[in-house]
Amino acid sequence: MTLYLDVIWLLNVCVDFILLWLTGLILKRQFVLWRIAIGSLIGSAIIILSFSPYANIVGNPLIKLLFSLAMVYSAFGYKRFRFYFTNLLMFYFVTFLTGGILIGAHYFLTFDPGAETTVLLASIKGFGDPISWVFVMLALPIAWYFSKGRMDSVEHVKIQYDQLVDAIIKIGEYEFHVKGLVDSGNQLQDPISKAPVMIVSISSLKETLPEAVKILCEEVDEIFSGHINLKAEWSDRLRIVPAQSVGRKSQLLAAIKPDSITLKDQESSWSTGGLIVFRQEPLSADDSFGAIVHPRMASGKPAQNVS
Repeated sequence: MTLYLDVIWLLNVCVDFILLWLTGLILKRQFVLWRIAIGSLIGSAIIILSFSPYANIVGNPLIKLLFSLAMVYSAFGYKRFRFYFTNLLMFYFVTFLTGGILIGAHYFLTFDPGAETTVLLASIKGFGDPISWVFVMLALPIAWYFSKGRMDSVEHVKIQYDQLVDAIIKIGEYEFHVKGLVDSGNQLQDPISKAPVMIVSISSLKETLPEAVKILCEEVDEIFSGHINLKAEWSDRLRIVPAQSVGRKSQLLAAIKPDSITLKDQESSWSTGGLIVFRQEPLSADDSFGAIVHPRMASGKPAQNVS
């Protein structure tokens, strides 16, 4: 069998470059491509040494670790130990994740579940089922794109989860429980009292809704024009809040002043003031939250847990 060492070395350079690049992208590091290229060249040197008299030495796990240390240092530098150690761990995570995707895809496409193949699988020169270099060249960019996309998705979910709170709203004899997302983009407030406004979707409320809430969602214009009159217990709480959104002109929202608003997260609970605007449309495509909380409401969180 003929081995083209230059081709194997070049492919290894490209693989190391992609892994270091993906590490920097996931960690949001500031990097330059020429430093990543130097790191990939250092990592690929192990391929050259594998065909030299030092092959037994470079096969040692400690030597491979030293190569990894040099690669990460060359690509991202050293600011402090935690910074460097985080880069190193993420580099290994990305390497194993990408390698696992390639191996999984390879076995998904080519694995034969026959008994004969299964028995022989572990005895092919101790290296298992070899993966074609062509397959690596074609599948690695797909694995890189998939890994980056999944990590971005996990990061988005984590950020969103950290901003979720439980909201308990009391209006007269009614009490509503809803999951709220603290959104800095929500800057709605009462122009007179400057009270912050929380937007609540009635589609997320499991409680029996009073008729007034449904009217506030469906027939706001009729309320403002005087064609529909609310009961006194609701009309006394009614406030008019002007709002603007992308692609729409200024509109008037019917807000309700509740008796109390209590917010809870995993650590504490606190009371806050503000107004409530009920909307008929769902606010989250996956029903992960049913309200958009004004950031000023969340700013009242106590430093310690409230008993």
